[in-house]
Amino acid sequence: MEYIFNTRLRGNIALTDSYHTNLALQKDNTLYKFIWVQSGSLQLEIDHVPTTLVKGEIIPLTPLHHIEFKAINGEYLTLLFNSNFYCIFGHDNEVSCNGFLFNGTSNVMQLKLSESQVASLRDITDSLTSEYAIKDNLQEEMLRILLKRTRIAREKFSVSPEREKAFDMVRQFYVLVDNHFKEKKMVQDYADMLHRSPKTLSNLFTTCGLPSPLRIIHERIEAEAKRLLLYSQKSAKEITEILGFEDQATFSRFFKKMTGESVSEYRKREKRE
Repeated sequence: MEYIFNTRLRGNIALTDSYHTNLALQKDNTLYKFIWVQSGSLQLEIDHVPTTLVKGEIIPLTPLHHIEFKAINGEYLTLLFNSNFYCIFGHDNEVSCNGFLFNGTSNVMQLKLSESQVASLRDITDSLTSEYAIKDNLQEEMLRILLKRTRIAREKFSVSPEREKAFDMVRQFYVLVDNHFKEKKMVQDYADMLHRSPKTLSNLFTTCGLPSPLRIIHERIEAEAKRLLLYSQKSAKEITEILGFEDQATFSRFFKKMTGESVSEYRKREKRE
C-alpha cells in the first residue's frame, strides 16, 4: 500500500507500508516522518543508535535523522510530509509537536499508544486512504485537517490548562536549541531569549521529568557532531568550526566527555561496523 500526494507548491505527503523499499522517499531529505508498528516488531538504527519498536509504538523523526532498517518482523505504516505541505512551525499552536516530537537530537521519542490512541490513529490512516481516492480541489485541505489530528505530544504529556505554559516553555527551549546550538552553548543564552532565569528553566525541566537544559544543549551538539563524523567526509578541524568550538582541543574534550571515545575512535568504530 502506498499513497503519495503532491501539491502545486511542491508540498508532499505520503502514507506507505513499505518505506524500507522506497528509495525515492528514503532519499528525500525534506520529509518529517511517523513510523508506527501495527503488528510484530521493527528493528531500526537511527543515527547509528539501535532502536526496537513493537506493536502499538510510534516514533517521530525529522529530516535530520538517518534511518536504517535492520529487521522487519511484522507490519508498520509510515506517514511522511514536508514543510511545504504542512509547516510544523507555522501551525505549532494547532499540533504542539515542534520541539517535543520533532527536534534534532538522536534521543528519539518512542511513544506507546493507548488502545484509544491506536483506534484514533487507525481512523486517521483510514481517512487518509479514502481522501487519496477523491480527486477534487478540497483534497489538500482535507489531508491537512487529518494531519492536525495527530496531537500526540499533548496526549503523551497529559497537558492540562494548568500545565500549558510550562509545556510551551519547554518546547520553545528545544526549538531555540535546534536553531542556535552552534553559536550558543550556555543555558544563560536561552534563558535570556525566553526572559527567564537559568534556575527557573532548570526547575521547570525537573518538574517535567526531563534532562537538564544544559544536558539538552550538549546532546544536540553531540548528535550533530556524530552525524558529521558518520555521514560526511569533513575533518575534525572542519567539524570544530561548524559547531562553533573555539579550537579542536575543546571540541575533542567535549566529545570524549559525552561519548567516552575520541573523535577518531568513534568514527573508525562506527564506520567499520
